[in-house]
Amino acid sequence: MAMLPSEGFVTMEDGVRLFFRTRGRGPQAVIVPNGLHVWDDFEPLAQGRLLIFYDLRNRGRSDRVSDTSTRKGGVLDDVLDLEAVRRHLGLAGLSLIGHSYVGLSVVLYAMKYPAHVSRVVQIGPMQPFSGKQYPAHLTCADATLPDVFSRLAALQKERESSDPQEFCRKFWSVLRLIYVTDPADADRIDWGRCDLPNERNLMKYWTETVFPSIQSLNLSAEDLAGVETPVLTLHGTRDRSAPYGGGREWALRLPNARLVTVENGGHAPWIEAPERVFGSIEAFLEGGWPPGAEKVESLDCSSRG
Repeated sequence: MAMLPSEGFVTMEDGVRLFFRTRGRGPQAVIVPNGLHVWDDFEPLAQGRLLIFYDLRNRGRSDRVSDTSTRKGGVLDDVLDLEAVRRHLGLAGLSLIGHSYVGLSVVLYAMKYPAHVSRVVQIGPMQPFSGKQYPAHLTCADATLPDVFSRLAALQKERESSDPQEFCRKFWSVLRLIYVTDPADADRIDWGRCDLPNERNLMKYWTETVFPSIQSLNLSAEDLAGVETPVLTLHGTRDRSAPYGGGREWALRLPNARLVTVENGGHAPWIEAPERVFGSIEAFLEGGWPPGAEKVESLDCSSRG
């Protein structure tokens, strides 16, 4: 593999350019789709390997698709784009790290292109079966979520009269509270990237394209049972954005998967437990299962210890 530039663009077959940035150096290539918001946080993983972060289409510094009549597949388009990125960068094989809904996308990639991916890491992934309801002990249904949504609804009244960047900053100052366990850590969530038009328009793209594409997937247990790629799922027990039950579901349904539970961890569990999260990922990328990784036999976690 030729040495990659520190940053640049990869052009897709339909002409859309995706912005990427690289960190570290080594024989192992690890791609983090939609990962530039965690560029600094994930620095510990760059020792001895090459990390490649890139913005999805309609995200960050990548191109916005103005023609809505084509490529409306949402997460399925993201899978095709990931394969195009791999080919363009000349990677024979790669490992993947996906956070949040991209934790779903990276498994979809492993389903479609198993020959090109050696290991997959999911962090706080969206659940595999859209709309499935989990019992209370497998979710974090506390008072924070409705309070945040109420505050965001009130904030919408300011949208038309506010400067777009300022509104975006206000929006994220409220939203980030749902991603951490301790409100004092909320200022460590700096995901808004409000200087970028794509990110200021994120909610429209999410509600009109990405989320409907996820709802339409209709994955089955049989689909997941066919994924042979090793998958490490890390999930916080107090994740309000993606229920902990969904993390257990992934590790239960995927035949070659293990779950690392982050007690008291939120949607960005490396904030509450950086050594556990990054230590586990490091061990997995080195070829083994990390200490404490659970072979999930049931959604019930009462015997977990």
